[in-house]
Amino acid sequence: MSLIVMKFGGSSVGDAERMKRVAKRVADRKKEGHRCVVVVSAMGDTTDDLIDLSKQLYDGAPPVREMDMLLSTGEQVSIALLSIAIQGLGEKAVSYTGWQAGMLTEEVHGKARITEIKPDRVVQALDDDNIVIVAGFQGMTADGQITTLGRGGSDTTAVALAAAINADLCEIYTDVDGVYSTDPRVVKVARKLAEISYDEMLELANLGAAVLHPRAVEYAKHNNVALVVRSSFTHNEGTYVKEEAVMEQGMVVRGIAYDKNVARISLLGVPEKTGQLAVVFGALAKAQIDVDIIVQSGVVNGMADTSFTVSLNDVEKAKQVLESIRPEVGFREVTSEGNLVKVSIVGAGMVSNPGVAATMFEAISALGISINMVSTSEIKMSCVIDNSRLNEVIQALHSAYGLDTQEQAFVGGPSERR
Repeated sequence: MSLIVMKFGGSSVGDAERMKRVAKRVADRKKEGHRCVVVVSAMGDTTDDLIDLSKQLYDGAPPVREMDMLLSTGEQVSIALLSIAIQGLGEKAVSYTGWQAGMLTEEVHGKARITEIKPDRVVQALDDDNIVIVAGFQGMTADGQITTLGRGGSDTTAVALAAAINADLCEIYTDVDGVYSTDPRVVKVARKLAEISYDEMLELANLGAAVLHPRAVEYAKHNNVALVVRSSFTHNEGTYVKEEAVMEQGMVVRGIAYDKNVARISLLGVPEKTGQLAVVFGALAKAQIDVDIIVQSGVVNGMADTSFTVSLNDVEKAKQVLESIRPEVGFREVTSEGNLVKVSIVGAGMVSNPGVAATMFEAISALGISINMVSTSEIKMSCVIDNSRLNEVIQALHSAYGLDTQEQAFVGGPSERR
């Protein structure tokens, strides 16, 4: 008898019929002799709807504590309904919120990290022959404050819980039947990968691939959690995420990801002085603002310009932080630019194959598109470009690296097959 953690995203439980389908799938696994813990996200667009509602009631960014109280209700609805559906099929089931399941987090609202898991209640419920259903995305601080883990945090909940209870397998169910070489909604002939390494998956997740949350991959890698991504709409074999993945013949680039949540901030006229960048990026880090690509121009007449990317949601906050240190740093002006996208290629074979970067530049320039910023590492390369022709760029890169297949990718339910 194996212990399995099964995670279902919002699209998988988006309505009553989909909820019934998930309930049957879980009940079937139980009948096969497995012990099952199920982690569930909020139904469909519930989280977005709750955010929109809060914006109608508050001018500006709503209080973060109350937003965590609000957004955590979406998963609570899902776990109760799924438990009801499973019990309706004759199986024992019990639902727990994140804090009832022992998810303890740091004291940060909106994007807290799990610090500890005390799964005693979950283990006891399993021993009592229950299917255990846990709310993803949420936890509680040591002093009892409800927190959320950030968008996509249900993946993190599932993997962290799998590690805490020593599960034999963690299955991430979504609306695609595995990890593809790129978004199959953009490239219909994207290639489904049988395996992918933790490192490659982590890069793709960090670079915008929405199939797995980056922190979930980190947990899986650090705790050696057996992880598989598969569709909640089919029984097709999924993609296994593991320490070392077998590289398919000729696939130097394994995946292409994109991130539309990108803005560029520029500090113009920064006086040349030791420690300036430490002041700038130290202040941003203290404000919990993640910075990605950084580019600094050469020094001219004692002045330099520095540009970097942040998420769109952090632009105004970042500019406020920068204005607060203007007297100390002495820069002339701070500007920001949206309407950008970061397109990235990922592959463990890139480090030992020359010409990978040239192919990317050639494919983008052949479309007459300018590259604004570039970032590289051993297994990835990113270009920041204007987002108006994103799909063309992804399709061109996918073909340029030989990733196109003859079969069309599966996306969504049976009626949505393309």
